[in-house]
This record gives sequence, C-alpha cells and structure tokens, in this order.
Amino acid sequence: MKPSWIIVSLSLAALGICAASTVEFLFLHPIASTPFRHLAIEQRYSPHDEDADGINDTQDVLDGARAEVDRHPIYRSAYYGGGYPPEDEGVCTDVVWRAFRQAGYDLKALIDDDIRVHTADYPRVQGKPDPNIDFRRVPNILKYLRRYGTSLTTEIKPWDAENLKEWQGGDIVIFDKPHEHIAIVSDKRRNDGVPLIIHNSAPYPEEQDALVYWNEKVSPIVGHFRWPD
Repeated sequence: MKPSWIIVSLSLAALGICAASTVEFLFLHPIASTPFRHLAIEQRYSPHDEDADGINDTQDVLDGARAEVDRHPIYRSAYYGGGYPPEDEGVCTDVVWRAFRQAGYDLKALIDDDIRVHTADYPRVQGKPDPNIDFRRVPNILKYLRRYGTSLTTEIKPWDAENLKEWQGGDIVIFDKPHEHIAIVSDKRRNDGVPLIIHNSAPYPEEQDALVYWNEKVSPIVGHFRWPD
C-alpha cells in the first residue's frame, strides 16, 4: 500500500520580538492497517480562580489562547505606544499575555514592575526599561518565568506517560535562538501523548502539532513553565 504524503508549511516571523523565518516540513502519514493506539494523559487543572469567574485558571488560559485562534489577528511585529497592539494584530508573545488576561492576570504590569525593581537581571532591557515593548519580548518573559514560575522538563518523549504528564495544557513553552518563540501548551494531544501548542508563527494564531518539530528543526526548547502554579 502506498503511503500518503502531506506537505505542511510553517511560517515563523518577528521583528525584535519573535525571530523571522519560513520553513517547510514533510510528514509521512502511514495508512497501512495497524492496531489503534492512544496514550491517555490526565489533564491537570489549577485549583485557583484569579478572576473569580467560576472557571479555573488553567481553563481560562486555554480559552483565552483559543480565542486568539478564533479572532484571527494578523501577524504584525511593531512598536506601540502604551505597549498593547490592536486586537486584530499580534505576534507570539501576544497570544500569551492575552491568554492570561482571560484568567485575570496582567502580565504587562507584572513584568514591568519586576523589570523596574530588577533591571540588571533583564539583559534584553539593556539598562533602559521600556514599558511599551518589554513585556512582549521573549527573553524578558523567559527571565520572569524563571524567577516566578515552576520550571518543568524540556524533554519530549512520545509514548512516555511519566514524561508527558509534565506537559499540561496551559503551560508555557519557550524556544531559544535562532528563532525565539513562545507558545501555550494545548490540552489536546497526539495519539502518542505529545501535546499540541497554541501559538502565532504567522500569518495567524493556530493550534498545531508543532512542539516536536519546533524543538528539533527550528529552535530548541529553552524553558517550559507552569505559572502560576
């Protein structure tokens, strides 16, 4: 039986916020008859409800990230007075702060305050805090989460339940250079237990099976966090 080939294009872009690139990857989709396998990983939910809306923080974050996918803001990297881009524009970092806004967290205020107090700990700021852009830069979010988040495994092991239960929907995953990028981990998974990610790598936010591909072919994972825990 002949295999079916699917070519998927993945765009990565940013100007000073998330790095720019365009790559193509090729998946072999076998259609030979094999026994169906599915690794079930229980989803963990936060017991906290920051905005007291009756929905736990984890679900709020996931709902906020998926709202970005539904809203379809076009990828545009720019500098905005006041810091916030229009709701119909955004980059990878905007998916994250908007997702946490849904749960009642003001990530901009939290990062701006920490940079003001610990400016020297944020190399990307170069000694000159700028609230109009700092909270939208991947290295600054990485530094903040290393200080206040729970750091988790950066390894991804398909079919390994012990490893994959550390990868939970609502987590944040950050990719290193050469294409600095950030995403929300989805609560949807492949059959082998590896989660999808919700991110904006241009032209629009998407929920994709891209975690392993990004880590192995684009930029290695530099951080995996749960915040707040």
